[in-house]
Amino acid sequence: MIDLRRYADREHLLLASYAMHSRDSLGRIEDEPPHPYRGPFARDRDRILHSSAFRRLSGKMQVFTGEMGIYHRTRLTHTFEVASVARTMARVLRLNEDLTEALALMHDIGHPPYGHCGEDVLSECMVNEGGFSHNGFALVIVGELEQRYASFPGLNLSGETLAGQDVRAHKAEAAVGRSPMLEVQVVDAADSIAYDAHDVDDALQMGLLSIDELSALAIIRRSLDRISGRHGMLPTTQLRQLLVHDLIDLQVGDLLEQAIEAVRSFEGQNTGSVSDAGLRLSHSDTMIRERNELESFLFNAVYRHERLLPVRQAAADRLQTMFKILRDDPARLPLRFRQRAERKPVNTVVGEYLAGMTDAFCDAQHKYAVESHAGPLADW
Repeated sequence: MIDLRRYADREHLLLASYAMHSRDSLGRIEDEPPHPYRGPFARDRDRILHSSAFRRLSGKMQVFTGEMGIYHRTRLTHTFEVASVARTMARVLRLNEDLTEALALMHDIGHPPYGHCGEDVLSECMVNEGGFSHNGFALVIVGELEQRYASFPGLNLSGETLAGQDVRAHKAEAAVGRSPMLEVQVVDAADSIAYDAHDVDDALQMGLLSIDELSALAIIRRSLDRISGRHGMLPTTQLRQLLVHDLIDLQVGDLLEQAIEAVRSFEGQNTGSVSDAGLRLSHSDTMIRERNELESFLFNAVYRHERLLPVRQAAADRLQTMFKILRDDPARLPLRFRQRAERKPVNTVVGEYLAGMTDAFCDAQHKYAVESHAGPLADW
């Protein structure tokens, strides 16, 4: 029999005092015996990784839809990239890497089909139910909709993993007062860093932007100067790839430099003390300005690009049509969603069903729903 105390000993040796230690976990809603060789957050990570919702991320596009090609990132590839960046930062700061990875793998599983467009449509359709939040829906997935265990619904994740996702679902409230765990903050930062850099990559590869256009931005010029200093002149393809790599490296390095200094005074204190003090990790003032400039540019030049708008509108129309059909005739929902509609508002259940779909599955069910006037749609 493996002694789990060795797991706690390892964390004691490797983690900072202000990291989240497994021995301090709140536990799970449904009591379970400890695993013989995995800590609670490693179990959370594995449960998320093996969930159906996680696998469906491979069929959900990050920003663009499948009609614009197959190169660009899906939610799944983005999630792995976020997990990689977040785990790197957690290791440098001596935070709990298992918890960080679990949070990173979970952070996007509530996203609906068709990228941001899908969330906008569902928010509009569900306005009377408080709108739609992919972060909030992730908690519904892991708490209710996943069906992997005989003893309880959902994945029965630890309190810390659930709390981390809840912070993402209530970002405005989390911005004041007690701060989230440092592991949560690291994942949030990694998501933003990876998101911006990879949207630059996808937009360049698809020809929506040129490096010359991007070079008007301060952060891009900084990265290009660093690349030129190391490699000289490069072909466009190589330059694009190195630019994305350097954008991530530049931002991660800046955040870590600020974070290492910020946590120095908390040596010897626990994670609760850090939260009580309201410590929030942040980039330098210069990097904040440059990131804001980049994100504003991407919003106008990429997300509103003339090639993207009609594709987004067509996807929005399909999702709106599906919502109306199912709202007006809930009998067309799959069985388990019809059962959920007996105890929850129909609009909420229709939104849940549509949000769990991949892009291609939504396309197929839309065709079936429009062409057929009888019979329930397929479950995902």
